[in-house]
Amino acid sequence: MEIRGPVLLPARREEIELRTLDDLTLVGELALPEQREPVATLVTLHPLPTAGGFMDSHILRKAAARLPALADLAVLRFNTRGTASPRGTSEGAFDGGQAEAFDVAAAMDLVRERALPRPWLVGWSFGTELALKYGRDHDVEGVVLLSPPLHRATPDEVAAWAGDERRMVVVVPEFDDYLRPDEARERFAAVPDATVIAVEGGKHLWVGESQTRRVLTEIVAAVNPDALPLPTEWDDQAEWDDQE
Repeated sequence: MEIRGPVLLPARREEIELRTLDDLTLVGELALPEQREPVATLVTLHPLPTAGGFMDSHILRKAAARLPALADLAVLRFNTRGTASPRGTSEGAFDGGQAEAFDVAAAMDLVRERALPRPWLVGWSFGTELALKYGRDHDVEGVVLLSPPLHRATPDEVAAWAGDERRMVVVVPEFDDYLRPDEARERFAAVPDATVIAVEGGKHLWVGESQTRRVLTEIVAAVNPDALPLPTEWDDQAEWDDQE
């Protein structure tokens, strides 16, 4: 069976709740390899909720559907405050990336409580702003930034990563709506060790199987390169995600 679209590969999946320092409950899901312990952990941060972003935004959902089986990764997804999905609605209200600092902290609390290994923040669009603004406050190995718009993260917040031992991988679509590769290289020049990857033909929403595979490959290349190349066929039992 070809791995594409809404295929759901085997994993241990658990609905979880996160509790923030300001007493909100956030809803989410933790996906783990079915029969092995994870070698690393993706803490995913979704796109802008006021523009339809949520824990099921397709790249994050497909990461959770495929990467526990293909790359031995734990994948944590959750709705930031005030965000709804089929999993449920997180308490609170969208705060433009400010109080969402508590949401990132709550996710990292769960990582510590579960002793999940080698956490990375993986942000997409708005989620990259949260990773840039608050990632340095937490024990992470690095950040993967997908389609960063740099609307909310200030130049000083970006530059604060300079000299940080944790890795920064910036994946920028050629035809992004907000920040294209040349400008991205200029704006991330303040972080000399940042890796900026331009994706030919890519767009902000990474629509289509070829773009999905490219993004998942770049994530795995950063976090667990031994798992590459990612398989495109699956011989065992798989399901189909009815959200797509």
